[in-house]
Amino acid sequence: MTNTSTTTTKATRGARGEYAKTRKRREAILDAALEVFAEGGYRAGSLREVAQRVGISEAGLLHHFPNKVALLEAVLSRRDDRSREMVPLDSDDPHAALRGVVALAAYNATVPGVVELYCTLSAEATAPDHPAHAYFTRRYETTRAAFLKSFGTLGRQGRLRPGVSPERAAIVLIALWDGLQVQWLLDREVVDIADALHECIDALADVEWDETDATPAADETEDAE
Repeated sequence: MTNTSTTTTKATRGARGEYAKTRKRREAILDAALEVFAEGGYRAGSLREVAQRVGISEAGLLHHFPNKVALLEAVLSRRDDRSREMVPLDSDDPHAALRGVVALAAYNATVPGVVELYCTLSAEATAPDHPAHAYFTRRYETTRAAFLKSFGTLGRQGRLRPGVSPERAAIVLIALWDGLQVQWLLDREVVDIADALHECIDALADVEWDETDATPAADETEDAE
């Protein structure tokens, strides 16, 4: 007599193991693709080169991503996931979000190829028929909304500089960040992106740059109680 419960359990474990294996392989492909696209650009980077770095065939790669456009979209989304780990854009704490912006800019300086890929693609993607057009349209909308939330909260706290609106601050910060990256790629001795963003944000709002500033002292906490 067959033990149905045991068979089902083994099948479930097998399915989970296969899922984990597939997810790990997809992540390896995305990491390799990011490297390839960052080194030579999206148009020059080939699926064959990505597959070789992972140690699989091109057909094996296409099993996970049906075409180069799908791979590009997944690579960009993975980059954003990593960025969000450093920049808590959805945080209710605007100080943490804006500190994260500067931290991410400092990190990006260590991966110039990724910055170059972003700048090149964002310019090319202004064409409606570009494969990354929809992605960048959504990305700018999402980023503007996140910065608007942060600066809006700072405004309600009375921390925006005179004459600065949350809407203007959000647009200015994004525009400056993009422009600084282009200048940095052309001559990395000209500007420090993280420092420049720090100064820009300071000009827009009164931000608590030291995390400990936002934490009440022990005696203050006791008094409040």
